[in-house]
Amino acid sequence: MPGNLSELVEKEAVVETITRLFVSTDRRDWEAVRSCLADRVMFDMSSLGGAEAAEVDARSIIEGWEKGLRELKAVHHQAGNFLIELDGDRATAFCYAIASHYLPNASGQNTRVFVGSYDFGMEKTTGRWRIDAFRFNLKYIDGNRQLEEAAAVLEKKT
Repeated sequence: MPGNLSELVEKEAVVETITRLFVSTDRRDWEAVRSCLADRVMFDMSSLGGAEAAEVDARSIIEGWEKGLRELKAVHHQAGNFLIELDGDRATAFCYAIASHYLPNASGQNTRVFVGSYDFGMEKTTGRWRIDAFRFNLKYIDGNRQLEEAAAVLEKKT
């Protein structure tokens, strides 16, 4: 039983790191986001039309998110169905997730929703789990795909 309890504690710590990443992103607390990431991350957002997977500096990921989310009035991530595999100080994690972006605009179509899943690689260093691999797997996008452009039109009219 002690081994099973230890495994449950570690799995919960992995989920906590991922949850903290999403909540901190929604709060735009970039220092807290940074604490969830390893210095270098194998980063893959290609399912959204982004660059192919590459190892990048955590700071560049955060700078991209900060810039990309800056204009939005609200961002909301919801994750669940976590599947965690542990291997010593390494772990893999899978979860479903939905990200909702909100920005009022003249069209009245104020939201865009991304639905998909994530695959994470995790490493435990100095007693903390950190994300060192991050892949988003898009299932679909719903809502206003030109959210920022629609809001820019509204700003020009006011």
